[in-house]
Amino acid sequence: MGALSALLRRAGETTIQGLKLFGAWLLWPVMAAHGWYRQRNLLIKLPIGAFLVLFFGLYGYFIWQTQIWTGFDPNFVDRYKFQDRNVGAGQELPSSVQPATQPTAAIAPPASAQPRQCQPSGIVEVAADLTDTNVNQNAWISSMLMYRLGFFGLDWDRTPFLDNKAAFQRGVNQTVRRTAVELVDSLGRVRGTSGINGNLQDARGNLQFDEYSWYFGLQPFGFKTPTPSYYRAAINSLRKFNGDLASCNAVFDGRADNLVQFVDRIANDLGATSAILRERSENYNGGWFDTRADDRFWFAYGQLYGYYAIMSAAGADFNQVIRERNLSSIWNDTLEQFRGALKIRPLIISNGAEDGLIMPSHLATIGFYTLRTRSNLVEIRSILDR
Repeated sequence: MGALSALLRRAGETTIQGLKLFGAWLLWPVMAAHGWYRQRNLLIKLPIGAFLVLFFGLYGYFIWQTQIWTGFDPNFVDRYKFQDRNVGAGQELPSSVQPATQPTAAIAPPASAQPRQCQPSGIVEVAADLTDTNVNQNAWISSMLMYRLGFFGLDWDRTPFLDNKAAFQRGVNQTVRRTAVELVDSLGRVRGTSGINGNLQDARGNLQFDEYSWYFGLQPFGFKTPTPSYYRAAINSLRKFNGDLASCNAVFDGRADNLVQFVDRIANDLGATSAILRERSENYNGGWFDTRADDRFWFAYGQLYGYYAIMSAAGADFNQVIRERNLSSIWNDTLEQFRGALKIRPLIISNGAEDGLIMPSHLATIGFYTLRTRSNLVEIRSILDR
């Protein structure tokens, strides 16, 4: 027993000594830099110290922003109360449900003198709010300086660290971009008889701006401003359009053929994402060690998050078409499919085998829900086409 105890004690001492040597090896560059810095004069110390404070301050702010998801709520659609809207977007509201904007005088003005009020678009409202959450309630991660610098020069998307929120934001932004295109091309005007709405045109142009751009880069008229400023301009344009629509000074064309096209474009968008998920899931079964699985997952999740809100709003904007075509049941079922997908929020994203026990395939799971919602959208389009 004595020999065994001595052997264990010697092994423990050796282990401790090894850990000390390893720690000294790790700290040596820091200690060497500290010794060099201490021997410099003040003119050298001050700039270096200021740079280090700025560098670590920016990294601290960046890390904080990637971990705090302000305004994220899969049930946020409930606050709009779309189920209470009985009038489609752009349609004139009955006087009984118009906002009480008139003075409460003893003698009310005649009904003919009251300004017309129309139903604003839920789609436009949601698109503006989704963008507001991306760039006002949160920092836009993809164009932050420290995100662009990467992890020792390696793109953050190629690491398992600090890129989930950026991928989610880009997924949400993809839904708003797609929606803005449809608003300009068909929903925001009567095709063939009216011009393109200027506010929607401005919103579409600003939302198409590069998601990754920071402050630098020469343009014909000077340096370009950061990506979030373009998206904030788009928010203002969308809300201006909705204000004009509420005053009956803009058009929302809620015809069935426009809904067919809108649903078809969303289905195609989700189909493209499903193909990306399938390709990654089938060809890169790295389990927890697939460094691109997390941004693929969260991009798809952001898309489903955004389209859940957009489709909920479309149900209100096109409520007359949905009632006439008896789509209420399948429409509500589609929304439930979206809600089901949004319940999947694993702590660590794994891209393992589909029958894996220890390392499951979260990409296959989110891909399944993406395909299921797309299948419902295709069925809605088929019913509308009849």
